Amino acid sequence: MNSKNLFETGFSECLPLKTLTFSNVPQDKSAVIVIVDQELTGKSGSDILYIGRTKKPLKRILGGYLVGYGGKNTKKINQLLFNEGYIEKTAISWMLTEKPRVMQEELLVKFKEDHGEIPVWNTKKKLSVKTKGTPAFKPKEKAAPASKAKAVTPKTIAKKAAKVGSKNKVVSPKKAAAKEEMSTKTDVSSKGETAPEMAEKAKNETTSDSSMTT
Repeated sequence: MNSKNLFETGFSECLPLKTLTFSNVPQDKSAVIVIVDQELTGKSGSDILYIGRTKKPLKRILGGYLVGYGGKNTKKINQLLFNEGYIEKTAISWMLTEKPRVMQEELLVKFKEDHGEIPVWNTKKKLSVKTKGTPAFKPKEKAAPASKAKAVTPKTIAKKAAKVGSKNKVVSPKKAAAKEEMSTKTDVSSKGETAPEMAEKAKNETTSDSSMTT
């Protein structure tokens, strides 16, 4: 299937896309649209790039393909025309019909039977459109839960001081004297002297002191 076959079935003459005006495009009438590559016309294979349909040819062709308004596929064709240079070598043809969907499907089936695939602009392959870079976002890592520190209060300080003070007890003078006396008695007891012996010894020491005085 090629543009020559379409002329034989009732399609309009191909008009270069870059020369289209309001006066030579049908308005508000359902139609099947075909876009061809004029550089491929008359060569082996097919010069058909796209088979589409529309209920408003004027809006679809001038506002969509040439200006860029419309759906994803319409915008894709607009990019191919102006970014890839096809506006200089493509032409468009159409055929008015009350059943554009049915007619489009029949033409696509016929094209695939002849060429093994549908027209290149009918495929859903996306164009490589440059997009603005987006900053990499990294989720913040959750910090490890901090160990709870016990608050230091005056009561806590007082308790600690009390514990330290209990270890270093202050001994009163009376207790010190009693302790010393007990140690003296212990020393005496350790020599094996009894209480009467200690009294006799003390008496003899007193008598000796008196004689010395006389």
